[in-house]
Amino acid sequence: QQLLAPFAAVASTFPKPDRICNRIYDITTVLSGGAIRKAHIDVATPTSNNTKTQPTRASMAAKAGEDGNSDDDIPLVLQDLHGFLKRRKGESSSLFDKSVMATPVAAIKALLGVVERSKATTMMGLQDELKQAKQVMLQDFEDRTSLYHNKGRSQIALASGCDLFLKYVTRSFLELPNFESCRQEVLERGQRFAGMSLAARDRIATVASEFIQEGQTVLTHGWSRVVASILMQAAETKNFDIVILEGRPDAAGAKAAKFYASHSSNNIPTKVVLDSAMGYIMESVDIVLVGAEAVVENGGCVNKVGTYALAACAKAHGKPFYVAAESYKFARLYPLNQKDLPHTTNIPLKVCDTTASTAEGKGVGADAASSSSPIEDLPENVAYENPSCDYTPAKFITLLFTDLGVLTPSAVSDELIRLYQ
Repeated sequence: QQLLAPFAAVASTFPKPDRICNRIYDITTVLSGGAIRKAHIDVATPTSNNTKTQPTRASMAAKAGEDGNSDDDIPLVLQDLHGFLKRRKGESSSLFDKSVMATPVAAIKALLGVVERSKATTMMGLQDELKQAKQVMLQDFEDRTSLYHNKGRSQIALASGCDLFLKYVTRSFLELPNFESCRQEVLERGQRFAGMSLAARDRIATVASEFIQEGQTVLTHGWSRVVASILMQAAETKNFDIVILEGRPDAAGAKAAKFYASHSSNNIPTKVVLDSAMGYIMESVDIVLVGAEAVVENGGCVNKVGTYALAACAKAHGKPFYVAAESYKFARLYPLNQKDLPHTTNIPLKVCDTTASTAEGKGVGADAASSSSPIEDLPENVAYENPSCDYTPAKFITLLFTDLGVLTPSAVSDELIRLYQ
């Protein structure tokens, strides 16, 4: 590492690194755990008067085939990403809106835009632009988590979508050595993959709805469109009840309950319970069904905080715990505990007394908590931790419902190998 570091420093001064410099970057990245590669990405970019300035997100995107010159000076790759995820800003869109794009699919379509606008003449140049674009999008998710209702949980899903697309690009290059033919094949494959991904929820609903039986009570947690698809399809032929955890801190479960209750064809009795009442209500439910932000290599899942406790409670009561997730959410991560999860922003914790709202007849849920519930101000010497997600180990999961079929947790690693081989 010490011997190669000077070469990396020299190579970083070239405006357009060639294959030899890129190879040095790759070697030093392996030996240094990524520190030198990051140093290369963060190096100052020369200006017209040969002075160096600190790079901005826009300048990083410019390296990724973007011009970064919009009215708001937002890189084009981020304009595309924000456009695909526009329904995630502000008020929540309908839980049953199938036009809403999942984060990994939006990332893939944004990368397709990078390929279309790319001026690269070699496959290595194109791959470098895509990698830079991926870093720009991940940084944007970290910097602007308040724009997304999932508060940063989808950073893992975003990374998995980008990684999967980059693998498709590499595979195309191996099959088609001619660069222009390869570029066109990447665009065609990417569009087909994005189209298939949009239909993944329907395929999951078809296989998973058979696991919900007549007269059962289904317990779910959080805001998940794939879970909503399963429940709506099962409700077409069966009668069952839904119990939803409230979903603090963003009241995701309470918001989901509103849509279940207001759906035009919905006749499913729906009940909302406190998150802390999951143990109390578990003995009266038959199955537990949740979505996932990501499914990791060991068969576990990453989802809204509280999922781990729910899975442990279900196992203690002998209830089946099902996870529904699209295959593009399969991530090449191998967490062993909660600290192994990628860093997410610690959003300030607001503690409110919902019983005061109930006494005043305001009801419970997001509206009551945000309008009239007294906010309990914590003293400065009280620390807080407000994680957005947690990791549920595979041993607590009964089955995974995916667009690849019904899988056991142990089969996830095999499917990941097939996806990335």
